[in-house]
Amino acid sequence: MASVRNLLVFRQLFHKETSTYTYLLACKQTMKAVLIDPVLDCVERDLKLLRELGVQLVYGINTHVHADHITGTGKLKQALPDCKSVLGSKSGGRADIFVDQSERLKFGNLMLECRSTPGHTNGCTTFVLHDRAMAFTGDALLVRGCGRTDFQQGSPSTLYESVHSQILSLPKHYKLYPAHDYKGFSVTTVEEELAHNTRLTKSKEEFIKIMDNLNLPYPKRIDESLPANLICGVTDPVSS
Repeated sequence: MASVRNLLVFRQLFHKETSTYTYLLACKQTMKAVLIDPVLDCVERDLKLLRELGVQLVYGINTHVHADHITGTGKLKQALPDCKSVLGSKSGGRADIFVDQSERLKFGNLMLECRSTPGHTNGCTTFVLHDRAMAFTGDALLVRGCGRTDFQQGSPSTLYESVHSQILSLPKHYKLYPAHDYKGFSVTTVEEELAHNTRLTKSKEEFIKIMDNLNLPYPKRIDESLPANLICGVTDPVSS
């Protein structure tokens, strides 16, 4: 029998304009696949890769309702009618499937655990592939940082609790894959972030003070992205 390690096809894809990572995971035995955080601008790239690898996309997953880019799930569903969109149940957006804490998403012989990690947005969800010691953290946890908390239901107190209880509580060797990176990193580990995260190694009180004083600019694409992402990236008559 093939080991779990040999079951997984894994690709990390990048959209330079928004510094967004998209992740393709597929089961080699069944060729069933998921895409985590697809970007509308990159749908043709992703469809081409799916064809080249010979995998069938069953889920287009968004870790949350994004404010910095438009999701590709709606367009992917138009091209691949068997694909279902996935969001956290508290996201406030449209999807075919809404997931809650501890639910499982199965694709072929692999499975993702859904962990609710609000604080950046209410619906933020981290997806954990325990068999490969991998977690996809969205904007909740970035490499040596975290998502902002100054808009879109953001709460530094909630984010601090979410990350420590649902992500940094994982075994130390687990690899963590963020939705974005702006400094040239592609992956980290629980152990690294517990030691070196410049925000989340602080006390909760210090963390809240840091987050309340970031003074970040208004997201460039939020006025375009947020309304579109609430309806899966494109108007979808089937799900209306």
